[in-house]
Amino acid sequence: MADHDSDAPIHGVAIIGMAGRFPGAPDLQTYWRNLRAGVESITFFDRERLAAAGLPDAILQDPSYVRARGTLDGVDQFDAPFFGYSPREATIMDPQQRFFLECSWEALEAAGYDPKTFKGLIGVYGGATASSYMPLVYADPVALAQSDPLSIAIGNEIAFLTTRVSYKLDLRGPSCPVQTACSTSLVAVHLACQGLLNAECDMAIAGGASIRVPQESGYLYQPSGILSPDGHCRPFDARAQGTLFSNGIGVVVLKRLDDALADGDTVYAVIRGSAINNDGSRKASFTAPAVGGQGEVIADALMNADVEPETISYIEAHGTATSLGDSIEMQALSRAFPADGQTHYCALGSVKSNLGHLDAAAGMAGLIKTVLALRHEELPASLHFERPNPDIDFAGSAFHVNAHLTPWPRRPDAPRRAGVSAFGFGGTNAHVVLEEAPEAAPTGPSRPLQLLMLSAESPAALEQATRHLADHLRTAPPESFADVAYTLQVGRRGFRHRRAVLARDAADAVRALDTRDSGSVFDGLADAGDRPVVFMFPGQGAQHPGMARELYDREPLFREIVDDCAGRLRAPLGLDLRTILYPATPESPEAAETLRRTRYAQPALFVVEYALARLWMAWGVRPEACIGHSIGEFVAACLAGVFDLGDALSLVALRGELMERMPEGVMLAVPLPPDRVRNLLTDGLWLSVVNAPSACVVSGRADDVDGFERRLQGQGVQAQRLQTSHAFHSGLMDGAVAPFVAAVAKVTRRAPKLPYLSNVTGTWIQPAQAGDPAYWGQQLREAVRFSDGVAELLTRDARVFLEVGPGQALTSLVRQQARGRAGQHAWPSLRHVRQGGSDAASALTALGRVWLAGG
Repeated sequence: MADHDSDAPIHGVAIIGMAGRFPGAPDLQTYWRNLRAGVESITFFDRERLAAAGLPDAILQDPSYVRARGTLDGVDQFDAPFFGYSPREATIMDPQQRFFLECSWEALEAAGYDPKTFKGLIGVYGGATASSYMPLVYADPVALAQSDPLSIAIGNEIAFLTTRVSYKLDLRGPSCPVQTACSTSLVAVHLACQGLLNAECDMAIAGGASIRVPQESGYLYQPSGILSPDGHCRPFDARAQGTLFSNGIGVVVLKRLDDALADGDTVYAVIRGSAINNDGSRKASFTAPAVGGQGEVIADALMNADVEPETISYIEAHGTATSLGDSIEMQALSRAFPADGQTHYCALGSVKSNLGHLDAAAGMAGLIKTVLALRHEELPASLHFERPNPDIDFAGSAFHVNAHLTPWPRRPDAPRRAGVSAFGFGGTNAHVVLEEAPEAAPTGPSRPLQLLMLSAESPAALEQATRHLADHLRTAPPESFADVAYTLQVGRRGFRHRRAVLARDAADAVRALDTRDSGSVFDGLADAGDRPVVFMFPGQGAQHPGMARELYDREPLFREIVDDCAGRLRAPLGLDLRTILYPATPESPEAAETLRRTRYAQPALFVVEYALARLWMAWGVRPEACIGHSIGEFVAACLAGVFDLGDALSLVALRGELMERMPEGVMLAVPLPPDRVRNLLTDGLWLSVVNAPSACVVSGRADDVDGFERRLQGQGVQAQRLQTSHAFHSGLMDGAVAPFVAAVAKVTRRAPKLPYLSNVTGTWIQPAQAGDPAYWGQQLREAVRFSDGVAELLTRDARVFLEVGPGQALTSLVRQQARGRAGQHAWPSLRHVRQGGSDAASALTALGRVWLAGG
């Protein structure tokens, strides 16, 4: 990374994503390995293979026929369903269009962006070689019978290359097809940069494709032509006799540099400046190169970049390996880079020595090669260079051919910089000045656990994505693990088939992915798309010392909210709530005993649940609705904006204090339906809670409950006493109602902005109820109709229920009531107090479960 002078602002365009498929390289990792290893990725065909492909014997016997080309794998393959194409539509589409669409998607993914969620405009600039596929379509009677001429034209003509990407990915920026022959893709990059700098778009895709079919074919060598007699391309060498045309595609994603840095994007390199021009008529023929035009475009690019030529240490040349072309290119370079006493300071190379000439994609092959070289701080060899072209004066020039893999040292006074050239038949020239990426800002501390999220449109694609992720993590720097998790979470679209992985580091993730560890790897199917999420807030009885302690220690937002609430509650409670929530001794019996008291239990639950809800929302999980259980309804009301946080804390503290002052009583869990329970009640007993269709709670004084329990036992009904000090939600709470209603009347109430269920009615809260102080008196006194609220929520399919608080009681109740209903999911946020393990792991697992279900 460059050590840029912080006082000098860096201008330019950032390359933040790349994708490509080149001869011998289905991806850019393989491309770089091949370049670094000096691989010549040219296929030399034997006669039998070409004969089997249908080439006439007369051509194969011709001694001038060269059986060589750089080919691509998978040209006949396309993930048509992913992009919404039928097999018939895909069949008549030029592979150049298919690959350009796929690579545009891949490059956006590499940049960490889903076009569906990106807020700005995305432009598309690109070109391709004239279609060689369209004649094959017209020669196929079946394809012709199933297609009309317009469909064939749309699938094959260059005019529709970029607009297809814009349509399929819903991109609203400029969409500009480009065709300037061999300079096409580099001209597309220049136009994309101009579109960004002129604010015509906020991000841009630029690239080029050249795929001639059938691939299994060579070419006829003609003396004095541009094609090599033996299938080898030797730029700047005395033996240079021409190039050969190969297949390939490259795409980059661009963004204004200041935007990329502000957004925390990975910057692969910076385009400091670029220029395009045309030779005009100042040359020997229409297809001949011209020193003047080439030299001027390089000088214009340097001026646009505002850099001195001597700060450029590498040139990726057009390098067609024709004797005349190489000589003219060196003359043009020498005009822009005068030696001035400094010779050989700039390395020179051409990727055509590895791949051949990719025509419309040639500039992109060189650009991506140079970006990778900047990234890895190495210069790959320009192959086949032994003796310099005698028409080139290297001795007195600024240049030397980089014939071996070498380190790329940084100059003491400037970051690494490079130039990339592409010159087209017809005279349109392009040059781009690249600079290594600025030093990335250090990332903040990461969580000790990370959640990796993968998705795909099919099980097979999910398995492939899983393998790719494991392979990437095997070689990625260990410190990048949190960044990988972040990009997978925010920079990828969620498809139907999903997989979440909980891991501590890259090695842990690789082990889990390789073994499909059921304790760390979770799968889901998100058929319903974006499922609505319901937050459930538990009531008294779920509290315990240390609840969500790990989140308090490790999640700054959670800790900030708990600290704020504890400070506000210090006066009404007469203590710092954190001393009983998070005592110095985790198993402190004194803290547990204090927390069992109602006046402390209710505020403690409210604070933890409210902080946890805010954390979930910061993680991107926003509830469609909420339901609370007793004190939990106050969390729902506060989130909905009925009460300000300060007023809610005051009311919760008062509620707990008033209820604790009431006469002591007993609560009994009864496994019967509410109607049957009501028929069994006698004076002094109340139905306090309906948790499920056959799960109720009866409250009253101890003597009355004892008698009721004996009657139940006589009927064969086994009830269970709850560990409470009072008979909540019963007539024994009557004395708390009036003072609490009076307190509610003194605070501001607002209509809820977030729907939630009422404990009193068992259905959706109404604005008039939420604002009525008397309602909150009823909510303290009347039965909690949690089961009715769940039934109301279950009338809509495909919801995700998330218990936001300690324990798993509400999760169990919802699962029980939703049994047999497809598409309903319920998960706890935190572990049960009696379970071992980690609250952070529980929360992240729940986050993964919500996403797996489509939330």
